[in-house]
Amino acid sequence: AESRKLAQKELPLPAYDYCLKCSHTFNLLDARGAIGVAERASYIGKVRALAKMCAEGYLRQREAMGYPLAVKDPWAKS
Repeated sequence: AESRKLAQKELPLPAYDYCLKCSHTFNLLDARGAIGVAERASYIGKVRALAKMCAEGYLRQREAMGYPLAVKDPWAKS
């Protein structure tokens, strides 16, 4: 929930931190066998959706800044 709130406020990097915490917690529970097969697929989908929201927010943020430090043409000869 916290990751989603931060992503909606256009704060992709803090949202990604919470997404990583969710992923880590899921992996711990999965390794201990605390999650059933049906629940496992559901949780994977939820964490994936959070990561996607973070990535899309990061791209929007970079685009708004004009992609600073981006290489304009990586194949151009200097």
